[in-house]
Amino acid sequence: MARTDALAVEGIEAAIDRAGSYIEAGADALFPEAIRDLNTYKKFTDAFKVPVLANITEFGLTPLFTVAELATVGVGIVLYPLSAFRAMNKAAELVYETVRKEGSQKSVIDSMQTRDELYQRINYYEYETALDKFLQDGDKK
Repeated sequence: MARTDALAVEGIEAAIDRAGSYIEAGADALFPEAIRDLNTYKKFTDAFKVPVLANITEFGLTPLFTVAELATVGVGIVLYPLSAFRAMNKAAELVYETVRKEGSQKSVIDSMQTRDELYQRINYYEYETALDKFLQDGDKK
């Protein structure tokens, strides 16, 4: 995958030319950065027969297009690089602000992931079962 930031500085023609050079050099996907409208994505997807990535980050130059909107112009990969991180940071701020003000996290417990929810998410019990089996099989040798 090759990224180009040329659009913001040099314009669409230069960005398309640069992307073409990347593909000639072996890139199998494109990451054009700072795209401000769907028509510009369409120019990339029309010009090249490789997947095009949309970088949908909050507070950036690219509007918060939906996956469906991007699909209509041929974008096949959508990246949300900081969305969860920003949400987690905001949640952490809430927890520690609550601890600072109230002396405890009790009033925000209902907004937290439980231990069981975490274990389900990471398939902990399956891992634990597999590890137990592995260790039992190792004892037989």
